[in-house]
Amino acid sequence: MMTLLNTVTDTVSSTVDKLFFVHHGCYDGLKNLQKKVENVRLVDRLGARKPSCGTIYLTNTHLVFADEEQKHESWILHMHISSMERLQLTTAGFPLYIQCKTFQCITVLIPREKDCQEVHAILEKYSRAMRLEDLYAFTYQPSCDAFYQVAGWALYDTQTEYLRMEFPEKHWCISLINKNYEICDTYPKCVAVPRSATTPLLVGSSKFRSHGRLPVLCYYYKHNQATIMRCSQPLSGFSAHCLEDEQLLHCIRKTNPTHSSAPLCIVDTRPAVNSAVCRVTVTGSENANIYSDFKFVFLSIENIHVMRDSLHKLVEVCELREPSVEEFLAALQSSGWLKHIKSIVDTSAFIATTVGDEGVSVLVQCSDGGDIAAQVCSLASLLLDPFYRTLQGFMILVEKEWLSFGHKFTDRCGYLQGDQKETSPIFTQFIEAVWQVMQQFPCAFQFNERFLLAVHDHAFSCQFGTFIGNCEKDRVDLRLSERTYSLWGYLLKHMGEFINPLYRREDSQLGVLRPVSNPQNIKFWRGMYMRFEGWVHPKESVMERLCIMKDQSSSLEDHIKLVAKRVTSVKNLIGSKTYTNSCVKANSMTDSAFSSMSALSEDATINDVMSAPTYMTRSLQPAVNKADSLSPTNDGRSRSEDYESGIDSLQISTNTIASSGGENNHITVEQMLLELDSVAVEWKSVRKARSCSCAMQFEHFTRKYHCWRCGRIYCGRCVDKQIHLPGHESQRTVPVCRSCCKKVLCMSV
Repeated sequence: MMTLLNTVTDTVSSTVDKLFFVHHGCYDGLKNLQKKVENVRLVDRLGARKPSCGTIYLTNTHLVFADEEQKHESWILHMHISSMERLQLTTAGFPLYIQCKTFQCITVLIPREKDCQEVHAILEKYSRAMRLEDLYAFTYQPSCDAFYQVAGWALYDTQTEYLRMEFPEKHWCISLINKNYEICDTYPKCVAVPRSATTPLLVGSSKFRSHGRLPVLCYYYKHNQATIMRCSQPLSGFSAHCLEDEQLLHCIRKTNPTHSSAPLCIVDTRPAVNSAVCRVTVTGSENANIYSDFKFVFLSIENIHVMRDSLHKLVEVCELREPSVEEFLAALQSSGWLKHIKSIVDTSAFIATTVGDEGVSVLVQCSDGGDIAAQVCSLASLLLDPFYRTLQGFMILVEKEWLSFGHKFTDRCGYLQGDQKETSPIFTQFIEAVWQVMQQFPCAFQFNERFLLAVHDHAFSCQFGTFIGNCEKDRVDLRLSERTYSLWGYLLKHMGEFINPLYRREDSQLGVLRPVSNPQNIKFWRGMYMRFEGWVHPKESVMERLCIMKDQSSSLEDHIKLVAKRVTSVKNLIGSKTYTNSCVKANSMTDSAFSSMSALSEDATINDVMSAPTYMTRSLQPAVNKADSLSPTNDGRSRSEDYESGIDSLQISTNTIASSGGENNHITVEQMLLELDSVAVEWKSVRKARSCSCAMQFEHFTRKYHCWRCGRIYCGRCVDKQIHLPGHESQRTVPVCRSCCKKVLCMSV
């Protein structure tokens, strides 16, 4: 058996270009191969595509299906698998239905029952770890040139973020009362509290709140000094009362001197009925008679169990085969999913309006303070603050509201084996709520839909250590920053893939975003829940096309700057009265060639500069011997043809041209020609791109990459290099294919 496995591994290694994957920036060949099953048929969720026949490879991290005839590969992380079911035997084999947390659903038909049982057992083992140390993040190693292990871990710092908000130290302070996680083990070490709140006050309030999650500052709105606070439900029952908790709330209200007379708004995210029921079981909400100086608002967001059931119904909607419009809409409404998303957007908008427009501070509370409170506090902060609508700002927002304040990712995302009743799509709902707001304000966000999908998928992948653990204390105890890689480091490394081409900084700075949550404005997110069904998507995405146009324009603008710079240098050299015959021997130059070159100044238009390579190659050929006149040129013509056509009208014996950058900065004519040939002027259209040159088939969700040197389209693993192109003035690194990378590096030596 071991000999067979070694043979398979050697075969795979020898065909590395055919079966060597790039999965979200990770290079991991088929090492640790657990099982191989041949003659397997793959059927997609809706059966819209012809079944593929190929081979399944099972490693300790991935399920790989490879169709050698169609050159098609499907990669599924084990941690992305949410459920599996062995279906009834068919004539084609033993079906195994696999449902993923990324909403990919496939059925594999395995010829032998024994193989089906073994595949099912292996997937069961690796899709649910026994302990956190067994997760993929602790063994994941990116390629050597991907990014550093420390990248991204220091992105968020509590004190730095609160200082960025410009909260006044006169009214607020960073407290270390929880430095050993003794007051609340699910809160961060540093919390922002009113400066007037004493330690006994804080300790007393924590004992009154569920899980010790006392009211602390989330966001400070500097324009009117209003704040967003968060906490868990009180342990009040029917008649219990905590003087320290009441005094702490009064301290919070006084931190807003511009609206000191306005009552503090306490937003309870639960339905009023749920809150009343909870009061029977020793928990619940504050007694309005005791807290008479405060305004209570109930905003009816359901609990984690209702949300989990709603998502299951939504997945069933996506699995309907050829439904009518009425059937699809009725099933979607029955799931209640969009109603829940609307409730989250409504609540967040209410908080943002209360803080931003009315200047009234808001205290948000839910059952344990780590689920619904995280959703609405983070989304409200995003509506208020343009910084959180940038790439780095969004990462910091997730770190602050979700990771440091103890959203239970390990439980909610189902990383470990055990009771799945604690799982719930809380983070998925937040990601979708952000997407819903993006649809109404497309120019206000620096990141795009692909960024949201990447964050969502990696919250479940366990490929990075960012989301592992239920709170900050868990991550400190596991030493994740030392033993694993950060998702933020990967996203920052590949930031160019996640930039929104419509983003305008001036639009982002307009102030508070006020999304309209009418039913007509809440959309079904096809890109999330049906992204793997290519036939339901348009052939060419508008946003993808805009990104390509932006990249191409950026490349051409960079190239134009360098061409104009070189043309200016040549003009200065030709017009100089100090150069001698030993430097340049001018035989003859036609009036048309000279006038063409003169037209290309630093202020040249795009049309002028686009033709610059033609002018330059015709007028700046290096001197050659007569014996070399018959040797072919780069474009296949003989040099004698160039002489006859008068192209070689200017000979530069020294082969050097002074650059405008300085007297000692010289380049050869060959280098100049290399610069002109190193940037693609025309890029291939993605509309008709069906496969990469390596035969990898493009899917709708597949990111297609252009080589900036040749302009052809490739898959991610074929454009895995970023180098400096000689034809770019900025000398930034840009993506190129492997072939162009070798050519540029060889010519640069």
